[in-house]
Amino acid sequence: MKTMMNSFFAAGALTLAATANAQTAKPFLPLAPPVVSTIPSNGDVNPYGVFFVPRSIPADGTLQPGDILVSNFNNNQNLQGTGTTITRVDEQGNTSTFYQGQPGLGLTAALGVVRRGIVFVGNLPTADGTSATVQAGSLLVLDRKGKPLVNFTDPTLVQGPWGMAIHDDGDAAQVFFSNVLNGTVTRLDLILPTGGESLTVRAVYTVASGLNHRTDPAALVLGPSGLHYDAENDILYIASSLDNAVYSISNAGTRTNSAGAGTLIYQDATHLHGPINLILAPNGHMIVANSDGSNVDPNQPSELVEFTLEGKFVAQYSVDKNNGGAFGAGLMTMGGAVRFAAVDDNANTLSIWTAPIE
Repeated sequence: MKTMMNSFFAAGALTLAATANAQTAKPFLPLAPPVVSTIPSNGDVNPYGVFFVPRSIPADGTLQPGDILVSNFNNNQNLQGTGTTITRVDEQGNTSTFYQGQPGLGLTAALGVVRRGIVFVGNLPTADGTSATVQAGSLLVLDRKGKPLVNFTDPTLVQGPWGMAIHDDGDAAQVFFSNVLNGTVTRLDLILPTGGESLTVRAVYTVASGLNHRTDPAALVLGPSGLHYDAENDILYIASSLDNAVYSISNAGTRTNSAGAGTLIYQDATHLHGPINLILAPNGHMIVANSDGSNVDPNQPSELVEFTLEGKFVAQYSVDKNNGGAFGAGLMTMGGAVRFAAVDDNANTLSIWTAPIE
């Protein structure tokens, strides 16, 4: 793997680069803005999940290669667990509503897309925006035009889908999602026929359990959150917003039983403040987004934190001057560059950077 630089957040890494993509025939102008609003026409706020649409998806749907999807958790009254929309951001920075569901869904950071153009998104509804009325929710499956295909609601396997990782093999995929209400991680083994208009569930397993979790009057819920799957080594990484820690699950894509809470690889009371999302940077470092839902520090607001897989802190970057702004983040490599996107949950915006891979 090429190394981007010692720190992903080093000077110049998070700077919009006006570099043309030789693989596309789209106009160079206008340049994508570095910041776009994530608020859809119905006024939903609180962007949570961020995911780049694969470049190999069929281009005959609403989704296009290189789009960014953002899931919204709150409605226009800012009630938690009531947002119903997924915002689409194209490569020119134009926004539109990709999906709008029934009232009261509460779409979470459990968001992902496979190459066949199928979209997965978790929801954790509340009746009034408080933890007292939080519900188990479901895992929604949509086609590339935003049409619902399946709604997984099994209460033994779906208990507040909060984070997601996908292993995509084209005609098959594994979808991992964390359940914040019971401290588990579920793996769906799927068969994906050509066309992206259906899927078959081949098997379902609980690969992690016993992770600490609880409801919270301010943060709503705390527990297993963001996920990242390392297919080469068959390791699943789990960010815990309650423990301010990251765990690993070995043999995550092949195991048929639970590994319990897994192995602790990084715990940092200084730099982790309710980590809710987790991605791998091109330099091999992990990046977590701090929700500030626990262990809050007003002097370190809304931080994206970078650390090595050996558990060493490297750097951090604040997306907002106030706490509670960092939630979803995602990236896509293309040629010799990487596109990185992160939401500011306070401002309801998505920042998009492009930087060369050195």
